Amino acid sequence: MIVAENLGKKFRNKTVIRQMNCAIKEGSIYGLVGANGAGKSTFLRMLAGVYQPSEGKAEINGEAVFDNAKIKKEIVFIPDELYFFPNYNFRMMADYYASLYEHFDRHRFQMLCDHFKLDTEARIQNFSKGMKRQGALILALSTRAHYFFFDETFDGLDPVMRSLVKSVLSEDVAQRNSTVLLTSHNLRELEDLCDHMGLLVEGRIMFESDIDSLKTEMFKVQIALPDKTFDRDEFRQLKVLYYKKSGSIATMIVKGDRELVTDVLRSKQPIILDLLPLSLEEVFIYEMEGYGYEFDSLRL
Repeated sequence: MIVAENLGKKFRNKTVIRQMNCAIKEGSIYGLVGANGAGKSTFLRMLAGVYQPSEGKAEINGEAVFDNAKIKKEIVFIPDELYFFPNYNFRMMADYYASLYEHFDRHRFQMLCDHFKLDTEARIQNFSKGMKRQGALILALSTRAHYFFFDETFDGLDPVMRSLVKSVLSEDVAQRNSTVLLTSHNLRELEDLCDHMGLLVEGRIMFESDIDSLKTEMFKVQIALPDKTFDRDEFRQLKVLYYKKSGSIATMIVKGDRELVTDVLRSKQPIILDLLPLSLEEVFIYEMEGYGYEFDSLRL
């Protein structure tokens, strides 16, 4: 299990990560979403042991990651800004990875190269941005490591390649019970891949949940009551995150058990009652409004 506890990171006088807490279970695909500058890359670098925490701890299976060679052998970190050795072809880069990871699987490497149609003898400097991103993923999965940290995983990939990458990642987790942590500023890139997601804002994970709960425990309600003078206070026993009334019809965003909420609303003998699902992006936005953030400031 990956654990961050009261984790913080400062660079001189600038605090990038502050009092962060999260636990990522084995065999999961965890998506971390946040605007540019929220601290996603810094968080991954601490989990990968590149940065030493300024406070708190970053642990994998109860061991601190920083300066821990044993744990690092089970970790692959692919940053947003990719780096390959100058003048190397892709096969030479695989040789380098094989020197670092004792379980590097050359058969899997070749199979993935064929799958993605990448020439192992081609110089990487001649690859397109998307091909370099594909190459980094191939090298990572060929290591047979257990923990994969990908920063802006789908940057530069076209829709077809994004779908293929998602399929390969899901297959690896299913077959090997590996653990994947992905970051993105774009929620839509992750929602059909991850089983858990968190929202990082100004260096803190403001909330996190499994995808199924996020989608089923919050919904839009449209309701009209016999007494047209009703207001928000009529629904004070519910957790209402957003309320707007237009004429005799109120629109609300409600969080809670769907059946219990429905029972409460029906007890008021509504003239109109509709419960509508929300997209995952809408769920995140309304959750954040509950923390006092404006929609425009999220930039998701």
